[in-house]
Amino acid sequence: MNDLGELDRPGTPTGRGARDARPEKEPDTTNPDPATPGAVSERKVPGGREPASERKVPGSRDSVADRKASTPRRGAGDPVKALMHRHRELCERAVDPLEIAAGLEAHGITDRTAARFRHRDVFSLAEEMYARVSRDGDTPLPTPPAAPRVRADWALLTLLPGALCAATVTAVHHTHGQSRLFATAAGALAVALALHAALCRGPLSRTDAGRPGPRPGAASGSTTPWTVWLVIYSLLGNGLLDSALTGGPDALPTGTADGPWPVTAAPALALALACAPAAWTAHLFTVRARRKLAGSRGLEDFAAAVRPLLLGTFALFLGALAALLTLSTAVLHEPAAYAQALALGSLLFLARLLTTHGFTYAPAVVLTATATVEAAALATVFASRLPGFRFLATPVETLVTTWGAGSVPGLACGAAALALLVHTTRKLTRASAHAPPEPAR
Repeated sequence: MNDLGELDRPGTPTGRGARDARPEKEPDTTNPDPATPGAVSERKVPGGREPASERKVPGSRDSVADRKASTPRRGAGDPVKALMHRHRELCERAVDPLEIAAGLEAHGITDRTAARFRHRDVFSLAEEMYARVSRDGDTPLPTPPAAPRVRADWALLTLLPGALCAATVTAVHHTHGQSRLFATAAGALAVALALHAALCRGPLSRTDAGRPGPRPGAASGSTTPWTVWLVIYSLLGNGLLDSALTGGPDALPTGTADGPWPVTAAPALALALACAPAAWTAHLFTVRARRKLAGSRGLEDFAAAVRPLLLGTFALFLGALAALLTLSTAVLHEPAAYAQALALGSLLFLARLLTTHGFTYAPAVVLTATATVEAAALATVFASRLPGFRFLATPVETLVTTWGAGSVPGLACGAAALALLVHTTRKLTRASAHAPPEPAR
């Protein structure tokens, strides 16, 4: 049980009202067994009168004290009200019980914790808190949050990386020598800045004020360096691997697919163009999930409704990426590497989708592992040139001989994307992943 779970556990209250919350037992002066030694029978005779010393006078001090003892104060002995006080802002802004349940779930309160509050599950506890918020908090219920709207600025920003990448590829193919080097460097810098701007605003960012997701304090991780490595490998990795297996490379890459170190620009161009469909599908998923959050009546119902929505969004992005990849390979006259490009695109899309909803640790771990596998494949080929280490290149050489150089990144990115998809279906089907964030304290 985490610290929050211990905090929310109903127990003996402390503070000024602690004394009133303790149950006061009245002395049992009656004894049903008259044979018990020392028993005093207090049976009343019909028509008899109480002694004057024990008679209660209405309005007397003893009568008021007895009434207070028999009716304990509600706030001191009401653990649900204490929980509502701890999560006051969550209860005040909630538009339905499911939103409170999502917030409690994000704070680590489970069905087992709810049982301590005499409720069968978290949603039942949230229903009571929602029903009592207007009565106990004396605050009006807020209006439902509006769905995020499409803004022209982020819509243009999502198109900018693809446009700059297409311009860079065109410039590289129409220049030679030192001019090609300058065009490549300038184009790479421009595409990187455009990607940074696109990821910092709109549906692919976490800085939006209305962005749902776990609360501050969640585990974080960095994905930028590994994403850059994976994209660079899609450009240069296959050509370098082919050259290394044949004893090369003998020269630096020239930026074309027919040089001594071939460059495959079609996957990178397709991924840059896919920023726009990635943003639109992420926006669609956010809007539809928020609507289902407002209409669901339980956490399990919400998860069952969001799971097909998540898989449909993922399939829609894959379809758009496949179409862009087909267009890119046709324009650049390069061989279509569908397995590698789709696996890499799936991995990057799922990693970004998790990141936008606050789950950054798993994407960082998976991207790190994928980049490590690709780097290890290249390292083993070059290490096999040392005397006695020829066996190191056998696995990679077998894969390349059987399925081509694209099989190494295809298998690595495909396995990573599959693992991340399973993780995504677990995390993004939780109501806490789509609840509005709590305001900063």
